[in-house]
Amino acid sequence: MESKFTWMDGRLVPTAEANVPFLTNALHYGTAVFEGIRCYNTERGPAIFRHREHMERLVNSIQVLGVRELAYSVDQLMQAARETVRANNFTECYIRPLIYAAQGGFNLVIDNATIGVGIAAWFWKDYYGPEALAKGVRVNVSSFTRHHPNVMMTKAKISGNYANSFLARTESMRLGFDEAIMLDPTGYVAECSGDNLFMIRGGKIYTPTRMTVLEGITRDSLITIATDLGYDVIEQPLSRDQLYIADEVFMTGTAAEVVGVREIDFRTIGEGKTGRITTILQRVFHAAVRGQEPRYAEWLDPVNLPVTTIAAPAE
Repeated sequence: MESKFTWMDGRLVPTAEANVPFLTNALHYGTAVFEGIRCYNTERGPAIFRHREHMERLVNSIQVLGVRELAYSVDQLMQAARETVRANNFTECYIRPLIYAAQGGFNLVIDNATIGVGIAAWFWKDYYGPEALAKGVRVNVSSFTRHHPNVMMTKAKISGNYANSFLARTESMRLGFDEAIMLDPTGYVAECSGDNLFMIRGGKIYTPTRMTVLEGITRDSLITIATDLGYDVIEQPLSRDQLYIADEVFMTGTAAEVVGVREIDFRTIGEGKTGRITTILQRVFHAAVRGQEPRYAEWLDPVNLPVTTIAAPAE
């Protein structure tokens, strides 16, 4: 299922025409922010998971990057995303909004760049493949360190930040692993190349503090689910050797959803497959995103709402 339409600066255009010029600032300097959002098929039709939280983080990210004014509100961006999903007739898809420095700004001052906004959608099922759900994945601790929070802003999904992720995951894949675990500048566990990380030991769930990690929305969802199920969730610094002796380790992210880790640095974790508690959390999460868990109904934003056209900003 290919994308037919992409939303660009206030209107839907054929995806093949959703292009930017070669001298787009963001292409040269990574001066853009983005989100990864999932739309799931439910009994009420397609629904976007934690839509408002994602769009709020998108707007927060552009503020962190230093853009002083944005032509669209969170509500307008949400409506534009719904329009994009509807136009492509998707029941399930991955949604990618992007706010980027378009023209100007080559003097390295964001104030001198015009700002563009686009929203794409495409079909994307399993980030780590269908077997990863039960078997878990193999990961290693990367030789690349995660960003220092005063070098690159770690609370914003800035496009330029992800060169760090590309270096780490490419290295890991070439070494035969599925994913990279990245340490923070002090040597403690931070997160994976595109996922947050959790470990379970003695029935308690641990995850790194928010200090140097992206505050993942799926991460927050799993903390809520785990707490509702009666598990203790503890945010604290974690060392890599604590991961080695964990009962279970799992990763969370919009693309990955909830995936167990069966091996780290050639060390088997737990029973060498997705663990019992991780499996429970997976099941509840998958039920929640498909509208089968009433406790989390507010996390779903139905796509088939009344259409309100979002006009392009005035010149």
